[in-house]
Amino acid sequence: MPDMTTNRRLDEIDRALLALLTANAREPAASLARKLGIARSTLQDRLDRMERDGVISGYTVRMAAEPDAELITAYVMLSINPKLADRVVRALKAIPELRALHAVSGQYDLLARICAEKTWRIDEILDRIGHIQGVERTTSSIVLSTKVER
Repeated sequence: MPDMTTNRRLDEIDRALLALLTANAREPAASLARKLGIARSTLQDRLDRMERDGVISGYTVRMAAEPDAELITAYVMLSINPKLADRVVRALKAIPELRALHAVSGQYDLLARICAEKTWRIDEILDRIGHIQGVERTTSSIVLSTKVER
């Protein structure tokens, strides 16, 4: 996978380091270096390079009780008229329950993640999305449980 600002490819150690950081961004550098079988200074050089190149844009905290954990989540696939894409995106951004919006390849154009406290509210939001000018078709799925989240 190429990084964001150069044509340099990530090697196996870079990918392993990113996986370890994804699991625990606070793991000490010495522990990471030991797990990867490299010197701590080499690890630091790799981190510095990936930060500088934009591969790593920051570090974050995952809370045990996510604010959305008690909410119902729906994923909505949207097929849209390409000429009205900007209008559709603006209308979707105005929905407070929208948590993420991704452009995707395949049969659909956008993937939206919606979170609300009640199923009736998800239903209202889905109706609102369906009425946005430029939305041609939607398919939605309600999340029943999360098996893995990193």
